[in-house]
Amino acid sequence: MLRPLVRKTFLNHFYHEIQDQKLDETHSRINLHILKIANNKFDINPLFRELSNSMITFCLSKKEYQQYVDQQRFGELNIAAQEKFRDYQSNEGEFGELLLYCFLETHLEAPKLLTKMNLKTSHNDYVKGADGIHLLQVDNNEFQIVFGESKMYQTLRGGINKAFESINSFLNHSKNNVEYELQLINSHLAQEIVDDQTYDQLKKIIFPSAKEDVIQTNHAFGIFVGFNLKITNEMKKLSNTEYQKQIRQLVSEQVKKEFKHIDGLVDKYDLYGYSFYIYCIPFVKIEDVRKAAIKRLKGEVS
Repeated sequence: MLRPLVRKTFLNHFYHEIQDQKLDETHSRINLHILKIANNKFDINPLFRELSNSMITFCLSKKEYQQYVDQQRFGELNIAAQEKFRDYQSNEGEFGELLLYCFLETHLEAPKLLTKMNLKTSHNDYVKGADGIHLLQVDNNEFQIVFGESKMYQTLRGGINKAFESINSFLNHSKNNVEYELQLINSHLAQEIVDDQTYDQLKKIIFPSAKEDVIQTNHAFGIFVGFNLKITNEMKKLSNTEYQKQIRQLVSEQVKKEFKHIDGLVDKYDLYGYSFYIYCIPFVKIEDVRKAAIKRLKGEVS
């Protein structure tokens, strides 16, 4: 079977403030991860270094990755991944997509089936549809195909609203919908599999036969919402210990206020049959962070 390729050390960069909080009325699990704080600031540079490793398997198919490794072309691996990213000036989403990929691989332990970065032939390409597709094994013969939706927004509620709006459109659109994504998996699955036995197993899981009635495969959604956190001058003057305490409490309260709203969105769009795995991260000056992240990932700054 497939296995996740992102290192578990990715999760060490965060306080796990809310862990797999199940909502009362829907199949939703909420996670709040807060970047480690040092000297009253989010310690983001170590995360950038971690992502410079994770981006390789995010951008390249497993076969591409393995070919570079087998041929010991290690220096080219990073270059091949860097070339997939759009320029930071026009790149609004790929940092969030990479973070979602990492959370689904490490926290959810759902290995990648496909990311749209694999399909790009030029860094300027824009591929519509889900931000990534992962496979989660729920039980022995029960699986979920997890479609990714990433949003980086000024407000947490705005990002959540846009994510569910996109999911509703994805499920009901005549094009770039679930069926289209499954066709993409079908046509590109061979690039993610290195042996025939695994390929045959995955085909049975992703496209189960009603005749066999053994394997059950449903659809789910992984959502990442990065949102902006405003820091007051008074907070900046706090001691390191008090600052960390207040930030973690403030953000935790913000996320908890959205629990009923998320249930309401599931009801609004009639999405009760789906599971949602939601990951939230606050950033200070989110637009600056997004641009800095892409610059670092593309190797444009040291």
